Amino acid sequence: MRIDLHTHSTASDGTDTPAELVANAAAAGLDVVALTDHDTVGGHKQAIDALPEGLTLVTGAELSCRVDGVGMHLLAYLFDPADAELERARELVRDDRVPRAQEMVRKLRALDVPITWEQVARIAGDGSVGRPHVAAALVELGVVPTVSDAFTPDWLGNGGRAYAEKHEFDPFEAVRLVKAAGGVAVFAHPGAVKRGAVVPESTIVALAEAGLDGIEVDHMDHDGPTRARLRGLARELGLLTTGSSDYHGSRKTVELGACTTDPEIYGEITRRATGAFPVPGAGGAVRR
Repeated sequence: MRIDLHTHSTASDGTDTPAELVANAAAAGLDVVALTDHDTVGGHKQAIDALPEGLTLVTGAELSCRVDGVGMHLLAYLFDPADAELERARELVRDDRVPRAQEMVRKLRALDVPITWEQVARIAGDGSVGRPHVAAALVELGVVPTVSDAFTPDWLGNGGRAYAEKHEFDPFEAVRLVKAAGGVAVFAHPGAVKRGAVVPESTIVALAEAGLDGIEVDHMDHDGPTRARLRGLARELGLLTTGSSDYHGSRKTVELGACTTDPEIYGEITRRATGAFPVPGAGGAVRR
């Protein structure tokens, strides 16, 4: 089985619609794909309705978190999308996305970058606007060659010259909410130092004690030594280890299935989840 547990669609900051995403996942030879748009489940229905035979969809979201001034992301899988407490918390994060993106535009213009809010809004379309849309505008303007090059201290990286803070989850509260909604919580790309500061291992230890299920180890932003270190830490803490592409369509160079999750780990994720079932074949209900 080929299992990719971290992808994005136009419901947040990817370039594939949810329907295109599942079609492309099947064409890439995946057996299982997770749709984990930022702080939203808005793409799930379209993905389910378009799900090709032979592909299983794991519903999820990537939650924006911050602890001790450092940003981090939490992958939430198979939670009840109608859980009121988790939905209210996600809505607070989503509502702050537009003011945050506008502040980044203001800071970039102060750096003599001829970016406009209208440009960023056009790129975002109907998606949940975020840093990747601002980064894509920088690529359009020729300021940086790729979206990834915008996520540095010079530009939009954590604490960078044009970085702007937004309302984000406390990760310990996020883990609690995800678990209460029947979901499984995995720390996304915890060693992605090229994006900026990362949380210390002591925070991962504390999150594990608070109920964190796993950490994303095999990821394009982790080199070999980082993967080995994280895998060792996961063994010590009894955490699951996942792998995934963090696919964003044409916005990033990584392909679907670039990194994958072991089928036994996937099986354990589905066993732990009580909020939703993986959806097989050509559509079906997400709720248990």
